[in-house]
Amino acid sequence: MVTTDRDNTTAPAKTPLRGPLQRFRIAAFATGIGLLGLCFVMVLRYGFGNPGPSAVWSPIHGVIYMAYLVLAVDLALKARWSVKGTVGVLLAGCVPFLSFYVEHMVNQRVTAGRKL
Repeated sequence: MVTTDRDNTTAPAKTPLRGPLQRFRIAAFATGIGLLGLCFVMVLRYGFGNPGPSAVWSPIHGVIYMAYLVLAVDLALKARWSVKGTVGVLLAGCVPFLSFYVEHMVNQRVTAGRKL
């Protein structure tokens, strides 16, 4: 009888996209919150004539969105997404609540090893 010293249990494989995916997820969440905050300060600005909060929050939101763009492109290049899928994810950061949904869908697809 021949025996082997191999362990037949399967350990979860480390995905090379784990880091970029985690960074993207954080950026997508921050972008979604930032966009909701931007909508709020725009209501204050144009609805109530108070431009102060938007003067502070608008540049902050711009920096958050630029970080989202960079991290989304980084993940797109590493996961080999299509141009159409990449542009869709980038534009999702411009629509309130959509970045939360897209983050969820991207997480599912990347974790499953599917392309966007």
